[in-house]
Amino acid sequence: MRQGLTSRSAESPASSSATACHDGLVALAQRYVKWAPVVVPFIAAIVLVVLWGQHLELILSIVIAIVLAATILVAVHHAEVIAHKVGEPFGSLILAVAVTVIEVGLIITLSSSGGTDSATLARDTVFAALMITTTGIIGISLLVGGARYGAVRFNAEGAGAALTTVISLAVLCLVLPNFTSADGPKFTSSQLLFAAVASLALYVMFVITQTVSHRELFLPDVSNEPAAPRGATTDAAASAGARDTGHNDISTRAALISLGLLILSLVAVVGLAKLESPSIEAGVSAAGLPQSFVGVVIALLILLPEGITAVRAARRNHIQTSLNLALGSAMASIGLTIPAIALASIWMSGSLELGLGSTQIVLFALTAVVTILTIVPGRATKLQGGVHLVLFAAFLFLSIAP
Repeated sequence: MRQGLTSRSAESPASSSATACHDGLVALAQRYVKWAPVVVPFIAAIVLVVLWGQHLELILSIVIAIVLAATILVAVHHAEVIAHKVGEPFGSLILAVAVTVIEVGLIITLSSSGGTDSATLARDTVFAALMITTTGIIGISLLVGGARYGAVRFNAEGAGAALTTVISLAVLCLVLPNFTSADGPKFTSSQLLFAAVASLALYVMFVITQTVSHRELFLPDVSNEPAAPRGATTDAAASAGARDTGHNDISTRAALISLGLLILSLVAVVGLAKLESPSIEAGVSAAGLPQSFVGVVIALLILLPEGITAVRAARRNHIQTSLNLALGSAMASIGLTIPAIALASIWMSGSLELGLGSTQIVLFALTAVVTILTIVPGRATKLQGGVHLVLFAAFLFLSIAP
């Protein structure tokens, strides 16, 4: 007994030293987590300014990739802060519009540089955003929510209204150009003007419906959702639901700071993605892939913040928020991009081809039918999520091997 006490007392200095070291590391990690959302956007902006226009070696490309990943995670954090402050559906709308506006800027910047693929860049980017949101983001959200809660519920009226607008915009702007009198898969000047005005009108009408006249159709319906995930307590689920109602202690000042940092983060994400695009293009060429796949990769990077936010909402059993993000992003990607590109085409050289290819039209038609069948019942399981993800995989595969 005395030997055991002696042994433990002899070991206590080392043990206390290890404990102190562990506590120090924990404190350092907590300080990093606290300050990272503020510091990372400025680091990303500095890296973007310093390296803009330079030829990047392998090491610099790796550094940019790391900074880009950190900035995306920070953007997700600030988007969630704003969403908690303003509540749904305003939080989803802010993130969708912010990402799409910067996406438009990236398309215009890359298109103005010319090149053989500039004529179809807008089409490829918008279609990639459409497929990523309607198959990838919706699919993984339903899969995560279904695996965690069994069956997830959402408001079919709100989601259906959003999907109707998305399908109308996609057919009007991406399918119809193949069947007009213009030479090739593009609009004439007057037809492009009409498509731009119609797209903007549809988007504005939807935003008014979502935020003013029928906002209740786009709110998470907590009362009809399962009370708790499998293996979780009811109190934990209730507290998770309470965090998404918009009733929180986030101050207006903190929300405004997060809004500014979110915009800075998204600008940095798009700028760093553009810096990485030559490395991506070189990798795509080396792999023997079509250059149009570059737009898919960049679209994946740009939409990653929304994807992460949607999955986190699904883990909290708020599939309606996930659908708001996915369908709202798809809608904004078409409804804001086409008018902006139409305006920019006045001074941009070269043609603007918006019509999808035959393979893309088939994929879009299948996605539209599957998404309608997913949304109409107002509830879904992980099976529907798996179907959407298979369509997403088909889109990626056919982008690589058309």
